Amino acid sequence: MSARQQRLSAPAWAGLIIAGIVVPLLFPHYMTVFAFAWCMVVLALSWDICGGQMGYNSFGNIFFFGVGMYTCAVVQRDLWHGVASGQAQLVLTAPQYLIGLGLGLVAGVVAAVALAWLLGSQILGMRGHYFAICTLGLGIAAGEIATGVDFIGAGSGMVTPLMPAGLPGKEVFYYVFFMLLALFALWLLSRLYAGRFGLALNAIRDNEDKAEAMGLPTVAYKTTAWAVSAALLALAGGGVGNLIGFIDPIDVAFAGASFGVWMILMAILGGKGTLWGPLIGAFLFYAAKEITWTYFLGWQRVMLGALIVVIVVFFPEGIMGWLRERFPARFGDTSETTTSEDRP
Repeated sequence: MSARQQRLSAPAWAGLIIAGIVVPLLFPHYMTVFAFAWCMVVLALSWDICGGQMGYNSFGNIFFFGVGMYTCAVVQRDLWHGVASGQAQLVLTAPQYLIGLGLGLVAGVVAAVALAWLLGSQILGMRGHYFAICTLGLGIAAGEIATGVDFIGAGSGMVTPLMPAGLPGKEVFYYVFFMLLALFALWLLSRLYAGRFGLALNAIRDNEDKAEAMGLPTVAYKTTAWAVSAALLALAGGGVGNLIGFIDPIDVAFAGASFGVWMILMAILGGKGTLWGPLIGAFLFYAAKEITWTYFLGWQRVMLGALIVVIVVFFPEGIMGWLRERFPARFGDTSETTTSEDRP
């Protein structure tokens, strides 16, 4: 993968930031939609760390999203009111809300990274389909377990604190939160991919046996990559729980059929294994999803299924792969981004 595709130029950064400021000012009624669009960028980028850069297709990354969401909400609830507060919806002051949110996000990251290290050291020794199937069970099992744990509301779900007076509206607050988180993820990953870490992940993807033979500690790199992905997902999960205001164990926290699948599709649509691909794929996919949900209500899942077929058939290497093929002088790259086993 060329260095060009692993970094954002100064004009690209400027364009993203300007668009992120101007667009919501022009369309203030869509602030929540734009907040979720930035969240989708984080989800796609976090999946691509293992699925694109390292060649390990994980279907269970939603597990860390849910862990971060629940951990953040529990800290916010219990930090000021205790477990048995009995309140249906917590009402906090502005300082309490910000402190609880900050500590909750940190706790979510710590919990997700610890679980990523623990689970990764056990299952990242598996490869290919075995790894993918194993991770698929993580999200499903976590959702079912959460429905039986009264401490987090069991199947009835869990509410998050109300946005207190003295702070911007919830939509504005979390729009800024997700925009900054997405920009941070882009900056962090561009730095990681440009160094030894990125080269090690690409070596594992291209030929893991050869990488091990050359002395590369592949398990350590794979576990670290999964932990980085888990940290970003935990932050996104904490934000989504507060933005929605209610955590359902199956449909929100461990929503493998929606967030879990979307993060994979967005990375594939844009072009996995690149920095630009998940970014472009996230915005296009979420725009298409919102349009189908708005104008084809009742048929939205059919339209989404058709979109998945179109992505796989016409963009097997994503939009970035399509651009490389047709405009090699501008987007050219001499190396393949996917192995023959990945192609349909």
